Amino acid sequence: MKNQLTLLTGTKETQATLHEQLEDILGEFIHIESYAVDEYVPEQISDDLIIFSSYLIEKEAAPFIAPGSPRKTAIRTINYQHIERLLELEEGTSVLCVNDTFEMAQETIDTLEKMGLDHLSFTAYYPGQKNTMHDILTAITPGEVTLVPPSAEKIIDIGVRLIDITTLIEILDHFHLKEELGGMISNRYTGKIIELSKKLSEMNKQTELLNQHLQQVVDGVNDGVMAIDSEQKVTVFNPFIEEYSGLSHTHAMGKPVHQLFKDPKLLDFMTTPQEEGLYFSLNGYNLMIYRVQWEESDNVIFIFKNSDETITMEKAARKHLLKTGYIAKYTFKDIIGNSPAIQKAKSIGYKLAKTPLPVLIHGESGTGKELFAHAIHHESDHLYEPFLAVNFSALPEDLLESELFGYEEGAFTGAKKGGKKGLFEQADGGTIFLDEIGDISLKLQARLLRVIQEMEIRKIGGSKTIPINVRIIAATNKDLLELIEQGEFREDLYHRLKVLYVSVPPLRERKTDIPSLVEQFLLENHTPNKSLGEGLIGELMSYDWFGNIRELKNTISYLLTVSEGDTIAIHDLPGEDFFQRPKKETKQTTTSLVDDQINKKVLKIVLLLNESMVNASRKKIYEKLSLDESTPLSEQQIRRVLTELKERGFVTIKRGRAGTQITEAGANYIRQS
Repeated sequence: MKNQLTLLTGTKETQATLHEQLEDILGEFIHIESYAVDEYVPEQISDDLIIFSSYLIEKEAAPFIAPGSPRKTAIRTINYQHIERLLELEEGTSVLCVNDTFEMAQETIDTLEKMGLDHLSFTAYYPGQKNTMHDILTAITPGEVTLVPPSAEKIIDIGVRLIDITTLIEILDHFHLKEELGGMISNRYTGKIIELSKKLSEMNKQTELLNQHLQQVVDGVNDGVMAIDSEQKVTVFNPFIEEYSGLSHTHAMGKPVHQLFKDPKLLDFMTTPQEEGLYFSLNGYNLMIYRVQWEESDNVIFIFKNSDETITMEKAARKHLLKTGYIAKYTFKDIIGNSPAIQKAKSIGYKLAKTPLPVLIHGESGTGKELFAHAIHHESDHLYEPFLAVNFSALPEDLLESELFGYEEGAFTGAKKGGKKGLFEQADGGTIFLDEIGDISLKLQARLLRVIQEMEIRKIGGSKTIPINVRIIAATNKDLLELIEQGEFREDLYHRLKVLYVSVPPLRERKTDIPSLVEQFLLENHTPNKSLGEGLIGELMSYDWFGNIRELKNTISYLLTVSEGDTIAIHDLPGEDFFQRPKKETKQTTTSLVDDQINKKVLKIVLLLNESMVNASRKKIYEKLSLDESTPLSEQQIRRVLTELKERGFVTIKRGRAGTQITEAGANYIRQS
């Protein structure tokens, strides 16, 4: 028969763990029985040897032991299979060591420290103790998880403590098996330790490989990378920061930053939390430094970017976009003029550029609406993203649809193999400029509305939607509200496009800019030395320029062609038939709201109010017209009449006290009537 051994423990968990340990090492030679005092203990226990898991269990189980039965209280040690979890904790971490009594908790601490796990700050904790250590958030316990206080955020169960080898040898000695089996049992026990050592060694190898890989990644980054720990000592120093600072990796590692850098501004940036980057010069390099707090630790990472290289890359990116034609070519500096009207429009445009919202640009043909679209994109956060433009009046509807939204292969006869990306998809991340939006068909208006609402497109012949992120800028020379009244433009699309708005003034409202514009056109024609004859500028400023800047530019080109010598004279100017005349009203509404009779009445009221030094607002004009029952007009209708008069050059419409002012052409029109 085998020798008999009985193990007595406190809890079922301890019973299971220690029984398994004894069975694994001694079960081949000794029959093992085990009981947990918390569960069940026979009334009388007698055996060849009784092992108590602790001296507390020895006292508690004493009444159940038969007189004269041999007994031993086991010496316990930490379960080596869970030691690795303690090694993961940072040095100096405060830890609660939780067990069922103070003595057991303190015994666990003593065992851990004797094993060399003294990098942690242990505090004993047991049931009934007043928990005044709410600031200790990590707890370890040898299988007593239920005893851990609620304040602990991290719990490490290091498992039930095992029976130490000294007790195992004493058991062999008791059964007179020490000489026969002592070496083998010792080898089995140490084999478990070696197994753990191999596991830890493998983990160290993996960690070392990972660190090497991370170091290669850090060294391969095209920016300077440096990191410091909570004591502001350098922990990472890659080759680029070596180059920028002139310091070697060997010299910098482990040194406090104040020993490496002397610039007070730079040191303050490194040692004080900052939200924005810092521009500075170091060792002949112009650098931009960014500070990143590492959330998982107290370490701080610094990224050093070479500003000169960044600018070169941006130039290369712009050059690539320029080759593709997908770039904004003009800025607000390219919009020439210092008149109040153009300065106000530029100021508004500059402010609108800073938001991603849609913009509607309104202005007569030839005023420079496209320049404003380019400039707005250029001043936006999408500067280095694509800028694409499409003119709705230049392409037929079918072609427009495929250009805007693209198409799948085989969508229609003549479709390219592989399909085609539409302008919206190509402009993703940037801006698309929809010029002459007033000429778009109702069918395309519906599709465009959906794109703006959902920010997604579907290609012609396609079945899936493609999400996009595009800023919309639209422009028109038409009265979209009038088109809405006539059913030619969707009101919902109008409000989607006109989130932001800028009006580009006609040239006749900014005539003081004509000299600067003429000078620019001479430069563009490579004739900066060509002089202007006496009175020529005055004559140019006397025209109303209904073709606006485009007409002025064409006129300069004409003058440069026909003039002789180094001077352009007044007699070189073309005849009246060369210049664009104000648009004539060709359509009549059923209610005759815009016929000449009404125009004259409104114009006479404006003249009367101007002469009386009264603000000619729509409300005042409405009040005057209300006295004439034959011409009852609403304020909206009056607005349309004034818009027409403005287009014909008979009035100027200004905000504020100036109101509507009759022009010389308007006064002449009344006199001729």
